[in-house]
Amino acid sequence: MNFTPLGKRVLVKRVEETNTTSSGIIIPDNAKEKPSRATVVAVSSEVTELKEGDEVLFGKYSGNEVTLNGETYIVLDTDDVFGIIA
Repeated sequence: MNFTPLGKRVLVKRVEETNTTSSGIIIPDNAKEKPSRATVVAVSSEVTELKEGDEVLFGKYSGNEVTLNGETYIVLDTDDVFGIIA
């Protein structure tokens, strides 16, 4: 894949959450909320505060989903990123 976001945008891939609770209850896919945690895959040349590989938190309804090479990603404005997870 060769995708470079434009403007102050980043391309991220959601980090999948586990399917069970701490008590062992299995959560079906249709009952799970989409996680608002993702790994940065590509960064625009205008973005200086994020880099590839950073794990970030973003707004629940932020960004636009895109499919590249059969994988689902999200294009986010940097304003929609709340912060980097250390």
